[in-house]
Amino acid sequence: MAFFNLLIISTIFLLIAFNFTNILIAKIENELINIIINSIADAYLQVSVFVAAVLLLFYGAENIFGINLSKKLKNGGIFQVPAASALGALPGCGGALLVITQFTTGNISFGSVVAVLTSTMGDAAFLLIASEPKTGFFIMILGFFVGLLSGWLVDYTHPKGFLVPKKFMNIEQDSSQPKSNKFFKFTWLVLLLPGLVIGLMMAFQIDANELLQNKYIRETGTSIGFIAGSLLIIFHLIASKGKIYKKTSLDGGTPLERTFLDTNFVTMWVVIAFLLFELVIFYTSFDLKILFSNYLIFAPLIAVLIGFIPGCGPQIIITSIYLMGVIPLSAQIGNAISNDGDALFPVLAIAPKVGLLATLYSAIPAIIFSYGFLLIFE
Repeated sequence: MAFFNLLIISTIFLLIAFNFTNILIAKIENELINIIINSIADAYLQVSVFVAAVLLLFYGAENIFGINLSKKLKNGGIFQVPAASALGALPGCGGALLVITQFTTGNISFGSVVAVLTSTMGDAAFLLIASEPKTGFFIMILGFFVGLLSGWLVDYTHPKGFLVPKKFMNIEQDSSQPKSNKFFKFTWLVLLLPGLVIGLMMAFQIDANELLQNKYIRETGTSIGFIAGSLLIIFHLIASKGKIYKKTSLDGGTPLERTFLDTNFVTMWVVIAFLLFELVIFYTSFDLKILFSNYLIFAPLIAVLIGFIPGCGPQIIITSIYLMGVIPLSAQIGNAISNDGDALFPVLAIAPKVGLLATLYSAIPAIIFSYGFLLIFE
C-alpha cells in the first residue's frame, strides 16, 4: 500500500514538474535561462546517472564483502603504509577517514597519513571512473604507488612517533543516521533508469530529444535531465541543511542511502563546474580551453594548488573541467595527488600541524608527476 501511495504522489509530482519544464523550455527564449537548463540537464545525463551506477556497485560490493579494516590497519606493522595508501586510493573518502581515525588514536605512523592523503582522490574518483574508466583506474593505481613511496620515505626519514598526538582523541561524528524522505528516494530512483538510458544514448552520439520527440513534452531528454538534476540539488540541500560542502553519507547508511546522498553531492558540484564554464564563455566570449592551451605550463600548478583546498567540491570541479577538455591530463594527475578530499577536515580540526605538513608533503610528488607527465607525454 505504501508503495502505491509513493507511486501516485511521485507520478503527480513529476507530471507537474514536466509541465512546468515544458512551458519553461518552450516559452522562455532567454539565452541565460537556456544555459542554466542545459547545464543542469547535461550534468545529470552525462555524469550523475553514471556516478550513481558506479556508487551502487561499489557500496554494494563493500557491504557484501565487509572486513574489519580498522583492526587490520592497527595490526599492520610494516604493511601499514601500503594498507593506508590502498585505502586512500579507493574511490570516495571513507578509506582515508578510517586511516585518519587510526592516527588520532595513536595506532599508525605519520608516514601512513602522508600515504593516504597522497593517494586519495575523494569523490572526484567516482566521477572520473564513471566517465573515463581507464583514466580513473590509471590514476587510482598511480595514486597508490605515489602514496606508498611517499609514506615509506617519510617514515624512513622521520623519527618513530613523529607528530602522533600525545593526547589521543576520537573523531566525533554524528551518531544519527542520515535521514532522507522515502518520497525523495523513490522519485530519485524513478528518474534514474530513464536518465541512465538517455545518458547511454548521448554517450553513443544518439540525439535523445529527436528520438523521443512527441507532442506532449518538448525536448524530452533535456526535460528529464533538468528535472532530475534540479531535484538532486534540492535533495542535497535538504539533507545537508543547506550546506553544499556537507557530505552527509559519511555518517553511514545502506548502500542505496549512501549512493543517494553521494550522487546528490557530486551533482551539486558538477552543475557548478558546468555553469562556471558556460557562463565564462557567455559573458566574456572567451574559451577557457584556449587559455590553458596557450599557458599549458601553468595548468598542473593551478590544479595542484586547488588540491590544497579541503573537501571534495573543488576537486570535482577540476575533474569536470578535465572531462570537458579544458585542462590536460597532467593537471588532473597533479590535482588527484595533491588533494585530500574530506579527510583533511578532521586532521585540521584535531592536529592542524599534521594536516598542513602532510598536505605540503603531498604537493612534492604532485608537482613532480604532473610536470613529468606534461613534459614527457603532452
